[in-house]
Amino acid sequence: MKNHLLLGAAASALLIVAAPAFAADTTADAAPIATNAAPADNSVVDAVVIIGQGQSRQVQTLSNEAIGLQAAGTSALKAIDMLPGVTFQSADAFGSYEWSTRISIRGFNQNQLGFTLDGVPLGDMSYGNHNGLHISRAIASENIGRVELAQGAGALGVASTSNLGGTLQFFSRDPSEAMGGEINATAGSDNMHRLFGRFDTGAIKQLGGLRGYVSVADQKSDKWKGGGEQKQRQYDAKLVMPLGERGDLTGFYHRSERREQDYQDLSFDMIKRLGRDWDNTQPNWGLAVAAARAYNTPGATLPAPFMTVDDAYYAGAGVRNDDLYGAKLNLDLTDKVTFNATAYQHKNEGQGLWYTPYVVSPGFGTAGSNAAPLSIRTTEYDIDRGGLTAGLSIDLGAHRVSGGLWREVNNFNQARRFYAETAAAPSRNPLDFQENPFFTQWQYAFETKTTTGHIEDEWTLSDALKVNFGFKAIKVENTVKTIVGNPLAGTIESKDNFLPQVGFVYKATPDFEVFGGYTENMGAYVSAATSGPFASQNQARVDYITQTLDPESSKTFELGGRYRTERFQGVAAVYHVTFDNRLLAVAQGSSIQGNAPVLSNVGSVETKGVELAGTYRLSDAWSLYGAYTYNDSQYENDVVAQDGTVRARTKGKTVVNTPKNIFKGEIAFDQAGFFAKLGVAYTGERYYTYENIGGLAPSTTVADLTLGYRFEGEGWAKGTQIQINVTNLTDEDYISTIGSGGLVNSDPTGTAQTVLTAPPRQVYLSIKKSF
Repeated sequence: MKNHLLLGAAASALLIVAAPAFAADTTADAAPIATNAAPADNSVVDAVVIIGQGQSRQVQTLSNEAIGLQAAGTSALKAIDMLPGVTFQSADAFGSYEWSTRISIRGFNQNQLGFTLDGVPLGDMSYGNHNGLHISRAIASENIGRVELAQGAGALGVASTSNLGGTLQFFSRDPSEAMGGEINATAGSDNMHRLFGRFDTGAIKQLGGLRGYVSVADQKSDKWKGGGEQKQRQYDAKLVMPLGERGDLTGFYHRSERREQDYQDLSFDMIKRLGRDWDNTQPNWGLAVAAARAYNTPGATLPAPFMTVDDAYYAGAGVRNDDLYGAKLNLDLTDKVTFNATAYQHKNEGQGLWYTPYVVSPGFGTAGSNAAPLSIRTTEYDIDRGGLTAGLSIDLGAHRVSGGLWREVNNFNQARRFYAETAAAPSRNPLDFQENPFFTQWQYAFETKTTTGHIEDEWTLSDALKVNFGFKAIKVENTVKTIVGNPLAGTIESKDNFLPQVGFVYKATPDFEVFGGYTENMGAYVSAATSGPFASQNQARVDYITQTLDPESSKTFELGGRYRTERFQGVAAVYHVTFDNRLLAVAQGSSIQGNAPVLSNVGSVETKGVELAGTYRLSDAWSLYGAYTYNDSQYENDVVAQDGTVRARTKGKTVVNTPKNIFKGEIAFDQAGFFAKLGVAYTGERYYTYENIGGLAPSTTVADLTLGYRFEGEGWAKGTQIQINVTNLTDEDYISTIGSGGLVNSDPTGTAQTVLTAPPRQVYLSIKKSF
């Protein structure tokens, strides 16, 4: 209820302030260097990748054209994998299977990055999300206008308290000025099919130029191995009301209904024994029941080919419903003063489930009972968060001063429950929300209050030199209440009143500029029973954390140069990052059993690296793109217990999931309606072990191909496009995701069940029609 009142009050305030009006959009070249501003009009993004000219930090913008060249339904996260410093992994061809998706930037993993959609915070996009939602559920990929990556901590005004090592900002496309629409149909490997339709109203003169669109996307595919399917339905709507010539008021609504079944987490040993295509047993219910029965019967032998009951389960799944809506105001109060504000609300209902042999259904073992020797275990999520972001910018000539705030209240409920099954045949659908549990292990209610503010000044010293300096303040209060389970109560606070950021950009010649900067940032504690300070579910440990631990923090130095001519644009940058107060949750037992971890500060990480990227237009039809990253991230400390015992010898070891060498290359052709793109990505070897003992995933080289034709001219075919996408073109057999079941200290025998294999070559055909 508090969140609804907050959203209602904020939206009313926007409408009241809208009485004056707004105007100015900035191009990429003229964007204030103190912000991550990218062109508001997507039409000015005339290349697939735009190097952040005029910015004081490493920034690239990816156009909607790059996303459109991916297979329909592909996550924008997979599209940005081509940018320097980025490592992306997924166990499906679309990069949208959330259990498997992992993105890391400069040695920072996904929950240490910041994500927003049109300025609305998406949280840290972790699988068991507590403060946001994944971009693949937030909006259909066809409606994304551009994506902006800042490999450092990002701009001061980004609404995030997790962006220690990078910021990804997604921007939706604006409704068209002309009435029209688009219908896309895609089909391909593993019975995949996707339908997308969008209708644009165009500017309605009778309503003051109001324009909008509504779209629906429906996608379904079988898993590429094992049984089960993955499907999603997405609804998006956006309205833009011009406010005279001086501003606009935007309303938006996004709804996602996702149902996806899991792939079995594997180990190197399992891949050797059972093969890369091994998976959960679905639809073989009898095998799953036999394995669970043997496990729960003393002296019984597991059925072949099981060596352990964890080799496979019947199934796992994630089901999620999300609603995200709000309003945004852009306003020019005067020729020198601009104002913007966004009010938003997000509701989520979700369950992550698996068929566990560790807890039997009630009645198992009783004569005549049909109770199964397994049950369904869920982790259940309920998010209700609302917030307001606002910013003000004043042009004082040589100085452009800006500031802003972000306030959010997030009510999050989380529970662990068990549901009964029958031995003869499954009585439940893993893609349904489960009801009528026989046991609730724990349930907690969390409230997170987030308040941030920032102020900065962009100072133009001359036509060639600009500097920016400012700081932000963060205060996050995490409160917990117990509903079921071990008693937990209290509040943990993350607070820092001065996190500075300084930078410069110097235009040495009309074609070449030098940039650099320094940023400090802090990652706030999270409120959840499965991660962060409350995951121990132990009051004494929570009290210890409150009194002893510090939130994670980072210090980032960047220096680089950009060069741009009519046919070439490129960037070279070096960076040094110190990551302090690293928090590590030490798992107790296997990750799938869900035992509570213990959180500790375990030292620092030092990262040094080089990033190179460039696009060269060979001719009007041909272009080349390449990006190379060298990243060296090392732990600076061993993990030491309070009694002085060394728990993990990590000092000097390579940080998990951080390849040292990454190369991305593309060659593209576009002429006379024909277009093609061949992309190649090399990712160096990666560890999932903190001590670098075992757990080394080999390097990979993967290619994707796009071929297509756009019908031009007049007639019925105008606006029609045919596109073929081939993912994993050479059918490479490789490890995609590492750490899916958690990270471990060492794994010399290769038995840690924490990797996922990549899909084989997949082919998809799309027919797109715009009108």
